[in-house]
Amino acid sequence: EEAKSSPAAAYRSPLVSRYASKEMAYNFSDRKKFTTWRKLWIYLAKAEKSLGLPITEAQIQEMESHQKDIDFAMAAEEERKLRHDVMAHVHTFAHCCPTAAPIIHLGATSCYVGDNTDLIVLRDGFDILLPKLARVIDRLANFAETYADLPTLGFTHYQPAQLTTVGKRACLWLQDLTMDIRNLQRARDDLRFRGVKGTTGTQASFLQLFQGDHDKVEELDRLVTEMASFQKSYLVTGQTYSRKVDVDCLSSLASLGATVHKVSCRSWRHIEMLPPCGHSRQCASACRSRNPMRSEPDPLQTASVQWLERTLDDSANRRISLAESFLTADIILSTLQNISEGLVVYPKVIERHIRQELPFMATENIIMAVVKAGGNRQDCHEKIRVLSQEAAAVVKQEGGDNDLLARVQKDPYFAPILGQLDAILEPKTFIGRAPQQVARFLSEEVRPLLEPYRSKMDVKIELEL
Repeated sequence: EEAKSSPAAAYRSPLVSRYASKEMAYNFSDRKKFTTWRKLWIYLAKAEKSLGLPITEAQIQEMESHQKDIDFAMAAEEERKLRHDVMAHVHTFAHCCPTAAPIIHLGATSCYVGDNTDLIVLRDGFDILLPKLARVIDRLANFAETYADLPTLGFTHYQPAQLTTVGKRACLWLQDLTMDIRNLQRARDDLRFRGVKGTTGTQASFLQLFQGDHDKVEELDRLVTEMASFQKSYLVTGQTYSRKVDVDCLSSLASLGATVHKVSCRSWRHIEMLPPCGHSRQCASACRSRNPMRSEPDPLQTASVQWLERTLDDSANRRISLAESFLTADIILSTLQNISEGLVVYPKVIERHIRQELPFMATENIIMAVVKAGGNRQDCHEKIRVLSQEAAAVVKQEGGDNDLLARVQKDPYFAPILGQLDAILEPKTFIGRAPQQVARFLSEEVRPLLEPYRSKMDVKIELEL
């Protein structure tokens, strides 16, 4: 029995125990949640007092002096008796604030603390994620700049195609990540406060408290919203704010998850590039591709079936889906920053892969050179076609190297252009405007996005997996 009661005997989410940062874990902790509830009760009392309700400064000071000293054991016992978490914490708060007990939660419904706290936590969660995402973008931008003109095989439909550069490929990841940082910032900035709306969102209880004074009810909503550092509150709610808000927030995280999955090392073909390795275990962990967000079904379902002013299926899955989506995004970004700060490129491996494919890609250039030297295009095309098939057979049927270039060099037909072959097969002549695209993309679209996060850019990530 003693073993069963120990902290190690209960399940703990590995997102908290192993992966996510301390700041994100705290953001979704019980302590953050319930101290925020008490903070919201203090905001409400202060606003109600300023608008003329009979609340004393002594009552407010008593509440403020006990904002953080929560008796969690008492709250758990109260919840066991009352079967209601908010009222359990009202009673627990009232126990240590006997003078303020009559005015705690005055006129409010449970969602005054529940939903408003969720909105604060969502906002704070975005504030944790955004600098992390900015650092990932910054590290990959530096990487793209470094390798802007290093040729590498391009692929379409998983088949070798025209050459690109390592830096240009990184910019494809960066383009998606810049969309993600804009999406997260927009979702964060679109968040409003629920404010004080009452049991079904009509503010009837507050209108009664202020004896029918609509202006005071609106001012109460504005004051509490301002104290919580939100610029606006939702003008209409049911008992809860619309769960479309949750969908909007978690959709931006799901989209980020799709980007990270694409960037992950499963797509780093042929061992041309590897994540950093501090030691074998970290390397294995850092290289492992993490799954995209698991957040979509729950919030979408909750939003679609939240009929009338509130339904019974609103609470439980939100306790999981909101927290675990942000916790997952947190460790994903920490891992990706760790990887992007130490990506190792293997130019010789890249060069070997290019040599295997480039002769096939260069056939049109060879034909043009022969024509310029006085040859017939149709005859040259047929010669190249036959030699290419022979070389392809060596590669595909015998597992050998691409020997097309050697076949061209041995064929007397191509003697007039042999001196040009090195120039014709120079990889950098096949990369188009990739280096110029990298430079313009980084200067015009990536670097400006990072300016708001410049002061937080030097943070290093040390993974402890």
